[in-house]
Amino acid sequence: MADPSSYRPKPGQIPDSPGVYRFRDEHGRVIYVGKAKSLRQRLSSYFQDLAGLHPRTRTMVTTAASVEWTVVSTEVEALQLEYSWIKEYDPRFNVKYRDDKSYPSLAVTMGEEFPRVQVMRGPKKKGVRYFGPYAHAWAIRETVDLMLRVFPVRTCSAGVFKRSAQIGRPCLLGYIGKCSAPCVGRVTAEEHRELAEEFCDFMAGRTGAYIRRLERQMHDAAEEMEYEKAARLRDDIEALRRALEKNAVVLADATDADLIAVAEDELEAAVQIFHVRGGRVRGQRGWVTDKVEAVDTAGLVEHALQQLYGEESGDAVPKEVLVPALPEPSGPVVQWLTERRGARVDLRIPQRGDKKDLMATVQRNAQQALVLHKTKRASDLTTRSRALEEIAEALGLDSAPLRIECFDVSHLQGQDVVASMVVFEDGLARKSEYRRFQIKGRVGDTQVWHGTGQDDVRSMHEVVGRRFRRYLAESLKTGELTGELTQETDGEVPAEADDRPKRFAYPPQLVVVDGGKPQVAAAKRALDELGVTDVAVCGLAKRLEEVWLPDDDDPVVLPRTSEGLYLLQRVRDEAHRFAISYQRSKRTKTLKAGPLDTVPGLGSTRKQALLKHFGSVKRLRAATVEQICETPGIGRKTAETIAAALAAAAPPAPAVNTATGEIMDDAEE
Repeated sequence: MADPSSYRPKPGQIPDSPGVYRFRDEHGRVIYVGKAKSLRQRLSSYFQDLAGLHPRTRTMVTTAASVEWTVVSTEVEALQLEYSWIKEYDPRFNVKYRDDKSYPSLAVTMGEEFPRVQVMRGPKKKGVRYFGPYAHAWAIRETVDLMLRVFPVRTCSAGVFKRSAQIGRPCLLGYIGKCSAPCVGRVTAEEHRELAEEFCDFMAGRTGAYIRRLERQMHDAAEEMEYEKAARLRDDIEALRRALEKNAVVLADATDADLIAVAEDELEAAVQIFHVRGGRVRGQRGWVTDKVEAVDTAGLVEHALQQLYGEESGDAVPKEVLVPALPEPSGPVVQWLTERRGARVDLRIPQRGDKKDLMATVQRNAQQALVLHKTKRASDLTTRSRALEEIAEALGLDSAPLRIECFDVSHLQGQDVVASMVVFEDGLARKSEYRRFQIKGRVGDTQVWHGTGQDDVRSMHEVVGRRFRRYLAESLKTGELTGELTQETDGEVPAEADDRPKRFAYPPQLVVVDGGKPQVAAAKRALDELGVTDVAVCGLAKRLEEVWLPDDDDPVVLPRTSEGLYLLQRVRDEAHRFAISYQRSKRTKTLKAGPLDTVPGLGSTRKQALLKHFGSVKRLRAATVEQICETPGIGRKTAETIAAALAAAAPPAPAVNTATGEIMDDAEE
């Protein structure tokens, strides 16, 4: 625990102007980012008597070892910089809203020649129009299924579309009238794009005029005694009305707004967002977060606004944002939202009418989300704490291992040897800090060739050594260590030095290896060679789930019901899964390698051009140098290299039965 007075800036050093500040721990890791209208007043408040600070603030300032700041011109710039740094550094003492799942959206790929309607998750892509997000993917599919009757837009994948175009027959949706079948030319690209634009207009809320137009067409068809057409239009209108019923009107004035509500207690907070477009609820999202910093409702709202609109622009930011409490001051936040939208944005608290009633509904959803979360996680926080305490007691550690790193080695009969490193902090996986390693086969100055035999021990020594050499190099770069690197660190100082510790800069309290005594000894030896003495090491053997410690002849046996053993198993299994997936991906790439991969200087673009021009490797192998030169992007020198490489890699001629003339082996396809 650090004494805040040890790193308190001297009087007069802190400027009295807007800015953003960062607290760092002893390893140089950013643990808190904040903004202030006056840096001097805000930072001075952190260095008062510890007894007068909020408990969470007191924990933060005693964990920190330094503070630094950046002066900006306006409060809006401070808001933008604060968001950027929170996203970049992921500080542990800042409120961070995390979805418990990836919410799906209805997407229309308007950037393609033939736009496609589909369910999409994850980050937004250029050239795609999004509607939502929705709580469930099945809700999107039900709505799309109803609307395809009226707007038969393509929904198939690129592979299905290409296959239908090749065989000249549409898929099932084309036969039953739920796709206009542009793949076989039933409609032109322009006609299909018009359908997609009408679909988007309807989803955007411009529904009344379209339904009235269909009703007029239905009446006209009936008057002209085209009863089949009138009946079809009647069914289309009914399908659209059923789709609209799924999104009832909640605001009569066709408002575009987002409503944000917060439910909180002393430890956690839940945020619910309703997306209203054209007066209808088009989507809903929810977040739950731990209150790791002293923050009120207005502060929670400001954090939610930053993370909700930090990556958005244009119409994705609505004209109106309704909140339960306004950030203080609200002016910079309103200006920031206006800049992101490119037009005025109103940020206010609803006082009366439909908007206040809808806000009450959103508030009830937030309260229910918090109750549900606490029900699901009530025992989880206690369980994680107990697991870490059990591990510390069993391994004889001075304190609970808040950061655990686990290493595993994977290979297939000694080939494609790889390793994984997974990170758990406070008992939870921190996937952004997972790392993968290709084993180079070097231990010290000795070359190790991985053959058919297994060499997990040497591989474990190598990967642990590489990880902590990087840690020592990063520590030297940030100034935590002084002097020159020893020979063991291999001089691995990054060429570009800046003030941001990256990748391997943070040491764990515990290293877990997948294996028994030999693997533990190898990991411990790697740490000793580098002079790292403040990191504990243990291994978890699969056979009997025994915990092995360095220099101990007998394992530590934890009870089968132990939460500590369960956590170690989760860490070990996650490292194994991560290593296996990497090893399989490398093996898949190896198996996919073809004859063209042996041609030096031939990239993927020219490989595709060759295969497109000739149709197959067999035809390319039979081509002359002059014929190869006809391929766009291929010169004569490259063509000669390709011809020579394919000739050297040519398969042997097929065997022939001289008596019957029968070819014994199949010719190359």
